Amino acid sequence: MDDAGVSDGNPTEVVYEVSLEVDAAIGAEYLDWLRAHIDEICALPGFLGAQWFRMQEPAAADGRCGLCVQYRLRDRAALDDYLRDHAPRLRADGVARFGGRFQASRRILQPLA
Repeated sequence: MDDAGVSDGNPTEVVYEVSLEVDAAIGAEYLDWLRAHIDEICALPGFLGAQWFRMQEPAAADGRCGLCVQYRLRDRAALDDYLRDHAPRLRADGVARFGGRFQASRRILQPLA
């Protein structure tokens, strides 16, 4: 970090963030599936790793739990490849398993150099 608290990270890296709200009734099953899902995604070309979190704030709606996964990729081209070639199949797997019992939103972030 520099004196202003800004990361000196690689400016070509991209963070792909997925925020999830999951029915608490399927929480344990979803977490088991999500761990394998993250591993599968991180094995794809261009992925550098991931961190996952239980969201504290803002709190999830009653009866739901909040999760967040942040994937690091080498650059935007790797993310574009993932979104085009892999995301539809991987997203469909979650929907097929859990239907409407979860919601996902996504953001793309670029570290400041």
